[in-house]
Amino acid sequence: MTIVPQARFARYTMISTALALVLATSVAARERPTPRPPLNFLGVPGLIDMPTGHAMPDADLSFTAGIFDGTVRNTAHFQITPRLSGVFRYAYIRDYGGSGAYYDRSFDLRYLLNPESDTLPAVSLGMQDFGGTGIYAGEYIVATKTIGRLRATGGIGWGRFGSHNSFDNPLGILADRFKTRPEQTGGISQTGRLDVGQWFRGDAALFGGLQYQLGENLVLTAEYSSDAYKSETARGLFKRTAPVNIGASYRFENGLDLSAAYLYGSTVAVRLSYSINPKSTSAVRGGLETAPPIVAVRAPGAADDLGWTRQADGKEILRSNVAQTFWESGLRLDAFAVDARSVQVRFRNLRYTNSAQALGRATRILTSLMPASVDTFVLTPITDDGTAAARITFKRSDVEELAHAPDGSWQALARAGIDDAYPADGTAVSQDVFPGFTWGVGPYLSATYFDPKQPIRLDLGVQANARYEPQPGLVFQGQIRHRLTGTQGDVDPSNSIIRHVRSDVGIYAREGQTALTSLTAARYFRPGSDLYGRLTLGYLESMYGGLSGELLWKPVTSRLAFGVEANYVRQRNFRQDFGFQDYDVLTGHLSTYFDADDGFTYQLDAGRYLAGDWGATLSVSREFGNGIRIGAFASLTTVSFDDFGEGSFDKGIQFEVPLSVLSGQVSKRKIARAIRPVQRDGGARLDVQGRLYDGVRAYHQPELQSQWGRFWR
Repeated sequence: MTIVPQARFARYTMISTALALVLATSVAARERPTPRPPLNFLGVPGLIDMPTGHAMPDADLSFTAGIFDGTVRNTAHFQITPRLSGVFRYAYIRDYGGSGAYYDRSFDLRYLLNPESDTLPAVSLGMQDFGGTGIYAGEYIVATKTIGRLRATGGIGWGRFGSHNSFDNPLGILADRFKTRPEQTGGISQTGRLDVGQWFRGDAALFGGLQYQLGENLVLTAEYSSDAYKSETARGLFKRTAPVNIGASYRFENGLDLSAAYLYGSTVAVRLSYSINPKSTSAVRGGLETAPPIVAVRAPGAADDLGWTRQADGKEILRSNVAQTFWESGLRLDAFAVDARSVQVRFRNLRYTNSAQALGRATRILTSLMPASVDTFVLTPITDDGTAAARITFKRSDVEELAHAPDGSWQALARAGIDDAYPADGTAVSQDVFPGFTWGVGPYLSATYFDPKQPIRLDLGVQANARYEPQPGLVFQGQIRHRLTGTQGDVDPSNSIIRHVRSDVGIYAREGQTALTSLTAARYFRPGSDLYGRLTLGYLESMYGGLSGELLWKPVTSRLAFGVEANYVRQRNFRQDFGFQDYDVLTGHLSTYFDADDGFTYQLDAGRYLAGDWGATLSVSREFGNGIRIGAFASLTTVSFDDFGEGSFDKGIQFEVPLSVLSGQVSKRKIARAIRPVQRDGGARLDVQGRLYDGVRAYHQPELQSQWGRFWR
């Protein structure tokens, strides 16, 4: 057989890579791999266009933009666990669809089968674009070994990774079905489906390359690519003359990584990546909050002095002092009671992202203000909606003893009593707090994402909010918005064949220039031990009004919770004033919540959705100590993939970023977004405010334990 120069080079490349891997496994590595491997032009740990075997550090979040020859790839990569990572990619390919801009959405999953050791390489298995249009669809198994400053990578790929210089699928020895790869279904209406029948099927090909660490920040890369770019070359969009890519990347100290490469003998590409780790991300290390009050230690024998109890106005003076000091420290005193030996306070955390830090501040304040005879502190934190979440009891003598102990924080948790706050303790409500009224006026920015004609549509305007709380747990609130400018109203009319419960967002934006987005009365209550309740009536959100009820079972020491929610709602008119359309629906869900280790929370909601479809939604999120939360969700219902339309089923990613992470200043305010690749009508839920679980769990034992390291801060 005659070997053409291109194939000969490919063989030489693969042979040299294989030799490097063999050599690496026979000697101990002299230097450990860099903690954060380079990213490729697809935004995953890789060479240039091909992946490598390494994973990013646990919880790393990376954003990548790669540009070459009419193609722009924007990728978000999240290292979900030390071994599992997820990817969302949004690509622009000029004229791919025949004319004009073409936007493509895709998801990847990567799993680290074996981390690199002194003798064994890092080995990863990946599935690229497993649920999109399939333009980038491919699977691979890849290994990488570090030898000093040199890294060698070799892998085998299928689909897009098996399109150049391919050979019969070695998995064909297991079953004949692996020998051929079914055609991609394609088409915008087919996106979102899992093409399981294609995975690891069809011809396979080898790929590999070398990376060399030149200095502390510069990496040189050469790779042999098994991606033939068949679709792009067939459309005349890309010229591929060689399977070889070379490039260099430079990593800056602030997390930025800049790369340039020469691709396939025909074009120059540039890539910019930014990586952060939510475990430690903060604009200012340690934060800028004020120092906590000192723990006032009583003099020996002082606890026996009860003289203060004979002062007629002594209790009121104490209440006033506590209320003032709490307020200055970002806490609000809702109720107060004190006797000779104990004090009870109900308070709200107005400032701190970390619940344990709020408890620590309250405890320190009480040591400095309470008479020496008061030795028991009973603190009842209240949710923002007025629900007593838990009752935490400290012995003052323990607080004094542990304030400066090396492991005093964890000993304080071990000695604290965390109990249910039901029944209520009867502490009188502070008259200077209720009734409470707050209001505000400011700008707003709303966004919709991934419209086929425009990736991001924004509306900018001004909004006014008001909230009235005549007593704990009874809340009246409303919001009005006026849109000044924006493009959300330019969305094409929905082509959904089921009831338009969400997909008419463009009409709502266009006709509701001045909109009453919500106007509700809500009651939060405790119907029994471990039970929490909510009733909400009014214009619940911009598209629906009606009645919503919720009941949550959540023991204070349990990681498990169950909830039920029922709603009877009617669809509001497009102007979002006081009128309604002629569609009403009874919707609701049974919910299961579980707080796992490492900040993971799992939620399963099963029930009826706004379009009348039945099904379930699985949500998985991970929350870090600084309050950053990243998650994903997916819903499968009785609406078929065909009837659902583009995207096939409802899915998306969610994130919350406290402003304190960005500014260093303590604040409970946060940026929260749910980003869907496409918004359709199947699997749509009511967006009612004040759902119970997140507020209640913040002061329960599992969540407090995960945050307790900041108790003394």
